[in-house]
Amino acid sequence: METPTVRWRRLLPRTPARWAAAVAVLAVLVGGGTWTAVADDGPPAVQREDRMLRPGGVEIDTSYFTAGGSGKRPAVLIGHGFGGSKNDVRAQAEKLAADGYAVLTWSARGFGKSGGAISLNDPEGEVKDVSGLIDWLAGRPEVELDEKGDPRVGLTGASYGGAVSLLAAGYDQRVDAIAPVITYWNLADALFPDGVFKKLWAGIFVTSGGGCEKFEKKLCEMYERVAVSGKPDAAATELLTERSPSAVADRIKVPSLLVQGQSDSLFPLGHADAMQKAISANGAPVSVDWISGGHDGGDSETARVEGRVGSWFDRYLKEETGTDTGPAFRVTRTGGIDSTDGAALKRGASSDTYPGLRSGGREIPLRATGGGGASAGTGTGTGTGSGSGTETGSGTATKSTGSAETFRNPAGAVPPAISAVPGVGGGLSQLSSLGVGLSLDFPGQFGRFESAPLATPVHVTGTPTVRVNVKEAAGQDAVLFGKVYDVSPDGRQQVLPSQLVAPYRITPDQQGKPIELALPAVDHEFDAGHRMRLVFSATDLGYASPAEPATYTVTADGPLTVPTAPAVATAAATLPWWTWGLPAAALVIAAGLLITARRRTATPAPDPALTDVPLQITGLSKKYAKSVDRYAVRELSFRVEKGQVLGLLGPNGAGKTTTLRMLMGLITPDEGEIRVFGQAIRPGAPVLSRVGAFVEGAGFLPHLSGRANLDLYWQATGRPAEDAHIEEALEIAGLGDALARAVRTYSQGMRQRLAIAQAMLGMPDLLILDEPTNGLDPPQIREMRDVMIRYAAGGRTVIVSSHLLSEVEQSCTHLVVMDRGRLVQAGPVAEITGSGDMILVTVGETVSEPLAEKVASLPGIGSAVRTDDGRGLLVRLDGATASRLVADLVRLDVPVTGVGPHRRLEDAFLTLISGGAA
Repeated sequence: METPTVRWRRLLPRTPARWAAAVAVLAVLVGGGTWTAVADDGPPAVQREDRMLRPGGVEIDTSYFTAGGSGKRPAVLIGHGFGGSKNDVRAQAEKLAADGYAVLTWSARGFGKSGGAISLNDPEGEVKDVSGLIDWLAGRPEVELDEKGDPRVGLTGASYGGAVSLLAAGYDQRVDAIAPVITYWNLADALFPDGVFKKLWAGIFVTSGGGCEKFEKKLCEMYERVAVSGKPDAAATELLTERSPSAVADRIKVPSLLVQGQSDSLFPLGHADAMQKAISANGAPVSVDWISGGHDGGDSETARVEGRVGSWFDRYLKEETGTDTGPAFRVTRTGGIDSTDGAALKRGASSDTYPGLRSGGREIPLRATGGGGASAGTGTGTGTGSGSGTETGSGTATKSTGSAETFRNPAGAVPPAISAVPGVGGGLSQLSSLGVGLSLDFPGQFGRFESAPLATPVHVTGTPTVRVNVKEAAGQDAVLFGKVYDVSPDGRQQVLPSQLVAPYRITPDQQGKPIELALPAVDHEFDAGHRMRLVFSATDLGYASPAEPATYTVTADGPLTVPTAPAVATAAATLPWWTWGLPAAALVIAAGLLITARRRTATPAPDPALTDVPLQITGLSKKYAKSVDRYAVRELSFRVEKGQVLGLLGPNGAGKTTTLRMLMGLITPDEGEIRVFGQAIRPGAPVLSRVGAFVEGAGFLPHLSGRANLDLYWQATGRPAEDAHIEEALEIAGLGDALARAVRTYSQGMRQRLAIAQAMLGMPDLLILDEPTNGLDPPQIREMRDVMIRYAAGGRTVIVSSHLLSEVEQSCTHLVVMDRGRLVQAGPVAEITGSGDMILVTVGETVSEPLAEKVASLPGIGSAVRTDDGRGLLVRLDGATASRLVADLVRLDVPVTGVGPHRRLEDAFLTLISGGAA
């Protein structure tokens, strides 16, 4: 929400564009940097200066953003996430600059165009760079100073950039305020929680950094040592701890807004809790905000978070004391689906004080169930049973003795249980907030304890705890993974809140006596009639378990204590003033909204005449956001039949991607309709199960084999295994023996084919491929072409969007050409490329542009375009004959060497869109 101060600032006169340009030119002459004006309709014009700096002895690529005006202003540094660059935070930088800040972004060492090796926010590396950047800001004439060499400066950033914000505040006393987002307090605790190696996230961490060779040598050696042994050593823990914000906990004494993600198995909520305790103990103002998303996906609430960060800096950098910085604690609660647009419903809950993770503990009695069956709770499928001890899966059953559960860690720790799946996009953890289970525990590898049905709803906010007695039969370390499920009244569905588990390494000296274990911190409502199911598993996909087989016995030594945070109140659904001031008007408006909503959500009846037609688009239009008359797609109509491979062509901005997104139900058209096999497309339409799509690439787990990745993906859909047709998809994709290898060993072409195979799982009747040959070499492109042709050969339909016209010409049977949102031409490839009205004229010398224009103006000629080599003309006849054309060319003294029907798609394409941008 905008404060009155912010609104007032935005009503001030804007800096004219000419003045901005003049300032930019002057800055180039004086400062030697490269300036770019960034302007829009609202805030003042923003200028960006790009330059290389050497703040810590290494070249760092920076961008500096300011808006018009001659007054002094505070500065803000924005760091980027791991694997990214300064470009990722440009939009936020422009907003803050327009709001009156001098903003500096940079690419950290080893990323973007910056030099150096990645050293994970080393105080002598990345942190020293930040101090050097603050030095540079202190020399800028427009930056406000607290004293000489000390600019008024705040830092923000997500993940890697959030950690360096905390570290800079600890190492550099010139920092005045920070707002770190979804970041870590102790990196060793994040990657080695309780001494258990978080192997998948660690592997993704290294891979997203560009590989081990991009890191500082001792970091690379440490990672490889731990990855091979599967267990962190003291040296590894010490190395990561000394580069963590926790190492300077007593020095961070500035106002801190801590934003942490609920959907985050990398840096869970406990990290923000540790930050809050340490910084508030230093006497600084602290607010904590738990957002819906996180590193596991979901809604990052970008607009709201950036608005709150801006207000935080307004208060503590601009010292606008009237600015509302929000509550001391806020959590986004998600539940249910908005029937109008399919979006998850969200509401904030807040408290004037931070409750911590154990406020308002409520004891929930547990009993051992002796279940031990396969707890594959996916969707509404069979879960772990009703707690009667009945086996629902195969394998060695868990033994139950009173309140004890005995189970095994299998040799090699495979197959592992599945909770969070790092690297898989889409935010699987968000499904739990919508009542959809997605987890897998294997028979004989877990023990469970269950509550009685809850008499009243219980809202858990924080970290549940339980006292247990653990024994490992051979006297070795016991590695366990604890989680609390929400089980439906009939026992058929179980939900793992935020897909989170807590790992434990229980040493022999801790065994045989009661110890307290903390479960994952969550915000989750357990409905009345549901049960809480506490599970301890011997394995988890994201972590390294001992390779040696082991037998564990876990005894519950008390109830499950769940924090309810009674001071945290969910915001009421507030109504505007006129709904209580003018009740009659409110009734009229409500009725109107109801009618409108019904119109939006009403789904047209199926069309029996189109039952066998894969796709028919009629009068499709979509305007750009916030635009009255600018269209991304306008009045588009075409039809696709079975067995066709249809190429969707058009220059950049033609509307191809928008069309595909509407086709897949991701966005809603403004006008017109899309029917797939006679069914109208709406978000979540059942007929979309007959559509497979490869649109923006696929995220694979690099350490798993290709086959394991596909199996995991299909399990996540919740559909029966026999419906996958995985063998048929793999045969078409042609991956062969590579399926057994880890995906990290795949070439780009193999990854693309694996992604296509993933899209083909279930053998959808309509397959959509957006730029499937991006990044492939010619042999790989040829292989991809064969994949598409083989898939359509069985009577199915393929739609492919591509810029490679030669490949489209060879692989597609039909074409749809778009330009500036409209249909230009549709039909068989042969008809478009070889139609009788398209003539290729070759000449003995280079054709000038004036000559081409002169030919185009001849009677009966529709268009004339020079060929790429300049030694020919592609002429579209519009009434004239080929012989008449030759006669006219001879009359114009054109040295014609040949005339024939056109056969190249590229030339036809250029002719069709000659009025648009190529």
